[in-house]
Amino acid sequence: MGGKDAGRDTPRTIAHVDAEREFSGGEVQVFLLMEGLRERGFRNLLVCPPGCAAEREARARGFEVAPVHMRNDLDLPAVVVLARVFSRERVDLVHLHTGRATWLGGLAAALGGRPAITTRRMDRRVRRGLRTRWIYRRLVRRAAAISPAVARALEDGGVPRERVVVIPSSVDPEAVRPTRSREEMRAALDVAPGTSLLLTLASLVPRKGIDVLLAALAEPELAEADLTLCVAGDGPERAALERRAAELTHDVRFLGRRDDGADLLAACDVFVLPSRREGLGVAALEALAAGRPVVASRVGGLAETVRDGETGLVVEPGDAGALATALARLARDPELGGRLGAEGAARVAEQHAPARMVAAYVALYAEVLGRADVSAAPRTARPRS
Repeated sequence: MGGKDAGRDTPRTIAHVDAEREFSGGEVQVFLLMEGLRERGFRNLLVCPPGCAAEREARARGFEVAPVHMRNDLDLPAVVVLARVFSRERVDLVHLHTGRATWLGGLAAALGGRPAITTRRMDRRVRRGLRTRWIYRRLVRRAAAISPAVARALEDGGVPRERVVVIPSSVDPEAVRPTRSREEMRAALDVAPGTSLLLTLASLVPRKGIDVLLAALAEPELAEADLTLCVAGDGPERAALERRAAELTHDVRFLGRRDDGADLLAACDVFVLPSRREGLGVAALEALAAGRPVVASRVGGLAETVRDGETGLVVEPGDAGALATALARLARDPELGGRLGAEGAARVAEQHAPARMVAAYVALYAEVLGRADVSAAPRTARPRS
């Protein structure tokens, strides 16, 4: 989109507010959206904590950045600073991407009379109460849930159904295109021929269930299996998980944070995500896009992404025995894994393409702003409420 009005090019300005200091799956989605919006003629402004990973990434990609400290949910001075940024930059719509950003940025948008929407990525139910009512009835016009499960969690918390829209996360095909061959990567990881390589890409926090995966490797059903597990990611649980892994007979490697996820996916035989909670599971989407069979928990949007027996195998969260059975099944039947992987890649390409996600957000922006062409409309015509 884009164009001229009254002889002047006036692309709509979207302020994306993200209060996280680290870079994870949510931030991957923010940048996929901003890239797609830029291609359509929008001006994007990333508002984030100074010195955070997203700021560095945004500057490297040529996006405008407004660094703002958002120290905690009671940081009322941040609300004033945010409102000034929105005014100075003549922001047309504020898109809030994290919980703290939704509260502080939502207040700032309301202070300046600017419309705001939020994207909800977590599948836990929002707390009923005054703050939730204030956010979802007064501060934001719409809440975009990344899966039906997240939408249900919003509605269960009292968010009006008419204010919720489902816009699934997407996968950039480039993100799963390896730079090294499967053979090269397995050699670099020192994985012997014939060994089944399991992979998980996750923050090492309790909700990701990596402890359940380690418990599964200790189950009798996998005792004789030739398996190596690579855990890519870091977090507060790493030391405890490493101690637990040291007690296993199977080879477990903790790789830390990696920027070669596509190469790791190419090398692995099975991707595992045993989460206790999951809004959607972008890592699982990427594994499916790479054509890898996925074993995942029946939680949140993850259970809607990985279809049991179609694109992967699904087990109950926290059930190490069931997880071991699923892994043993794939180890015994490589043809099943190949079929699941092929179906998963086809489904992700159809339902989770970045262009599809961007188009959905453009339509939502247009609805909220009340215009058919939100990028070409003059700022002076912007509706206020």
